[in-house]
Amino acid sequence: MKSIFAALVLTIIFAGQASAVEVAGVNLEPAVMVNSQQLKLNGYGLRKKFFIKVYIGSLYTSKRLASASAALADNSDKLIRMNFLHSKVEKEKITEAFNEGFASNSPDLIGSPEVKKFLALFTADFIKGDVVDLKLGADGSVSASHNGKTLGSIPSTKLARAVLAIYLGDKPADDALKKGMLAAD
Repeated sequence: MKSIFAALVLTIIFAGQASAVEVAGVNLEPAVMVNSQQLKLNGYGLRKKFFIKVYIGSLYTSKRLASASAALADNSDKLIRMNFLHSKVEKEKITEAFNEGFASNSPDLIGSPEVKKFLALFTADFIKGDVVDLKLGADGSVSASHNGKTLGSIPSTKLARAVLAIYLGDKPADDALKKGMLAAD
């Protein structure tokens, strides 16, 4: 009887856990911890440039966010994860892409001290298999890490919103990626 009860409990526990999602050979975690809070996978998509798969972009949130306006208005912790698929993306291309995203969605921040600090965090090229996390804190901070190594943190609510707008704004870096980040089941 005890073994049947134990098996039933284990079945219930494992049935309730979400499994990893596989995209382009990469397992995306169903949930991550940010600031001692569990964030769930809100959605994901492929960032492509001229038919080249650059990275998988994933959005993790504390609650389901189905629209860009809801995500941009939400003040809770978020995580944008980039799992790189391309053999090499030079740091100049990375900062150029972020600059284009700021120019398209938050032009008032171009050249600002917080954008300069953010861009200065990226000092290395990204290669296939690299993971870059952009943590957007409920306190308005933006933290970046590369393969688990913290690159730095910038306290700026405007910057946090602008980084999210690169992916979910009116002129996102990639429309399909935006749609995917808002579309998890």
